[in-house]
Amino acid sequence: MPTMVEDKDAIREVMAEYCYHLDERRFDEMAGLFAEDGTWETAFGTATGRANIAALAASLGKPGEAPVRRVHYVTNIVIKLDGDRAGVRSNWVQIDNSAPGSGLGPKIGSGGGYVDTMVRQGGRWLFQHRKIDRFLV
Repeated sequence: MPTMVEDKDAIREVMAEYCYHLDERRFDEMAGLFAEDGTWETAFGTATGRANIAALAASLGKPGEAPVRRVHYVTNIVIKLDGDRAGVRSNWVQIDNSAPGSGLGPKIGSGGGYVDTMVRQGGRWLFQHRKIDRFLV
C-alpha cells in the first residue's frame, strides 16, 4: 500500500503529464489520464469519456490558424486524500508565444484554478472530474 507521500507525488505526476500532453496537443494521451467515465469541464464545453474529452480538446483554437506554442504551469497544489479518492485544488497559468513576426515575446494567455476529483483505479491515479475555472483571460 503506497504511503500518503507516494500517493500525493503520484497525483502531482498526473497533473504534470496532463499539462505536457495538452501543450503538445497529444489529446488522446491527455484524455487517457481520465477515468473511462471521467469528465472534463471547461469554459468551452464539458465532455465525459476519454474519446469525447480528446475530441473537445482537439476542437479548441481558431479554425485555420496555426496554433501558437504554449506552456501550462500548475502551482499551489492542495491534495486531500480519502482512500482511493482525492480532492485536489490548484492554480494554473498558460504562457503563449506571441504571433510570429509581431516582435513581442511570450505573454500570459490565460490562467485560473483547477478543482479535481481523482480516483485510484488499477493502481494508478486518474481524473474523475476536472473543472477548469478560467479567471485570467
